[in-house]
Amino acid sequence: MKRKASVVWKGSLKEGKGSISTESGVLKDTQYSFGTRFESGLGTNPEELIAAAHAGCFSMAFSAELGKAGFTPDSIETTATIIMEKTDAGFTVTESHLDMKAKIPNIDQEKFTAISNGAKAGCPISRLLNAKITMDAKLIS
Repeated sequence: MKRKASVVWKGSLKEGKGSISTESGVLKDTQYSFGTRFESGLGTNPEELIAAAHAGCFSMAFSAELGKAGFTPDSIETTATIIMEKTDAGFTVTESHLDMKAKIPNIDQEKFTAISNGAKAGCPISRLLNAKITMDAKLIS
């Protein structure tokens, strides 16, 4: 399986602008720039896209692991927060934190915690990131 995204960048780092497109067409010439990455400009940025990928990947992995254990979630809501810091090596994504809450009938807290931790460690985007990955997981009723 291969997935593609492409970027066109024009100009210098601070004054330039770029656009991101995905093979699926969900993103098509979506604007990004220095301002959308390091300030609060309108558009997207690579870290936001990584956060979306991590939240989506984890939610699907968690659902899959729940299914293997005989549970079907009513809902899983996940937000990923990417932390980027300036290190000696330059700007580096150092952490991805997952905030997840899920409604799952007939599951106890111990099983919920074990399955969510397994999904956090096992989702392909978690394995891709060379960063600390933390999570707050809440079982709701």
